[in-house]
Amino acid sequence: MPESRLRLSPERDCDEIDIFTLMPKTILCYGDSNTWGFIPGSEGERFPWEVRWPGALQAELGSDFRVIEEGLNGRTTVLDNPLEPYRNGREYLLPCLQSHQPLDLVVIFLGTNDLGDRYPLPPLDIARGAASLVQLALKSESGPGYGAPAALLCSLPRIGDTSSIVDTFSGARAKASDLLRCYRIAAEEVGAPLVDLAAVAAYDDADGVHLNASGHSAVALAVAQAALEILD
Repeated sequence: MPESRLRLSPERDCDEIDIFTLMPKTILCYGDSNTWGFIPGSEGERFPWEVRWPGALQAELGSDFRVIEEGLNGRTTVLDNPLEPYRNGREYLLPCLQSHQPLDLVVIFLGTNDLGDRYPLPPLDIARGAASLVQLALKSESGPGYGAPAALLCSLPRIGDTSSIVDTFSGARAKASDLLRCYRIAAEEVGAPLVDLAAVAAYDDADGVHLNASGHSAVALAVAQAALEILD
């Protein structure tokens, strides 16, 4: 726990603790079914909190931090799903930030659903869609004292075998092959740090687009390291 500041009051003999120095750093994890904890190859079963990467992140960082999980199955970066409402990540982000403020760090882990066949975006546009959410967070005034929170952009883990969902993700692996380069470009354009999840995790071959338990752990460790560097 950070050392508290003590302010001596002329009216009191005891020290008054500034409670804001005792508040944990708050991190919002904004993502899709991989943040929600969808079990690969299942019919919608969910990993328990302690396995999901936001929960593992909380355990890794400890009580000096408070991790908020905001994952939604099917969420995209900036695209409307023609079959399911409320999946556009841009539409919900600002009210989400405002409901949880003050936030010290916003982590954006989106783009996997944008690889679906129903969406026409090329890799650079997917990356820029994710980066635009970082930019929105930086301008949101949802940080401490209505300032800007810090923001972290996550590139995607490596895509696995999508043959079981070929009807909806037939071109995902080919499109994703250039995503890391594109995420680096987009992160630089908005001036945000980037964590390369492809270097530490791959989606499980049970469906090719969801993290297994070890993948969640790897993502949590990578995000924890980046978060500590940002918030130090």
